[in-house]
Amino acid sequence: MNRIDRVSAILIQLQSKKIVKAQDIADRFKISLRTVYRDIKTLEEAGVPIIGETGIGYSIMDGFRLPPVMFTIDEATAFLTAEKLVEKLTDTSTDESFKSAMYKIKAVLRSSEKEYLETIHHHIEVLDNPYIPKPEHSNNSLQPILKSISQKSVLSIEYFANHSQENTVRNIEPIGIFYAGSNWHLLAYCQLRNDYRDFRIDRIKYITSTPLSFKKEHPSLKSFLKQVAQKKELQEVVIRISNDAIKYFGEQKFYMGFVSQKTVRNKIEMSFLTCSIDGFARWYMMFGDSAEIIKPDYLKEVVKQTALNIAKKQ
Repeated sequence: MNRIDRVSAILIQLQSKKIVKAQDIADRFKISLRTVYRDIKTLEEAGVPIIGETGIGYSIMDGFRLPPVMFTIDEATAFLTAEKLVEKLTDTSTDESFKSAMYKIKAVLRSSEKEYLETIHHHIEVLDNPYIPKPEHSNNSLQPILKSISQKSVLSIEYFANHSQENTVRNIEPIGIFYAGSNWHLLAYCQLRNDYRDFRIDRIKYITSTPLSFKKEHPSLKSFLKQVAQKKELQEVVIRISNDAIKYFGEQKFYMGFVSQKTVRNKIEMSFLTCSIDGFARWYMMFGDSAEIIKPDYLKEVVKQTALNIAKKQ
């Protein structure tokens, strides 16, 4: 990227947030802090009202606005790709909002760029995995949840707990949402349980905002998810499987904690890190006649015992 394009991009970045740190700019463009200071000075000399505070960062004086932003072809294509993902992986309300934003993006494109997007639009698709049940995204809960997080307002929800097969009404303090395992999840502090809970959003029957607010400082979503990952006790599993059988694995191996594979004695040796030996054993039994367990020995015992229990009931 040449210097003119970089300085223009820095100006757009400064308008994207209330305060932008010099280090964030340096990291984004892979430049030194000295170069950042020089580029900021260039913007100031061009008449951009930049406010800089030592140890805090840069901000632009209220009221200053750029003329309409022009997007590159690559940026516009990235938006189009994101539109396909939003349509499949979010709720109706979020999808409609993104489509509305896309009209505004297309409005500032040149005619040739608009024609390019119209052509490429029919060559990008996001398909559902036929082996995974399609989640329900029709309850339009994402936007109310995000609004509540921003305003620190308490939400009232009716939730279906899968483990107890019961519906409960509870007040929660939302922290964040994340997408995992083909489903959206809400991490929140549950006032009913007095603890943090992970709620599957498709199991929320209804959600309403309350006039109550919360002042408690909760851990960030990122730090909480990191703590959860560290608490999981993962166990190493190594198996060998014939070349003929491995083609049936598909994406299932990733759900079982697949790490790596290599060829050993005309077979494929696969390594996994799993949090459930019992669960792995049941999955292994689907192709066990074409495989062997290298380790751990405990997995062999679980497979044998499960097979015996099945045989007794036949």
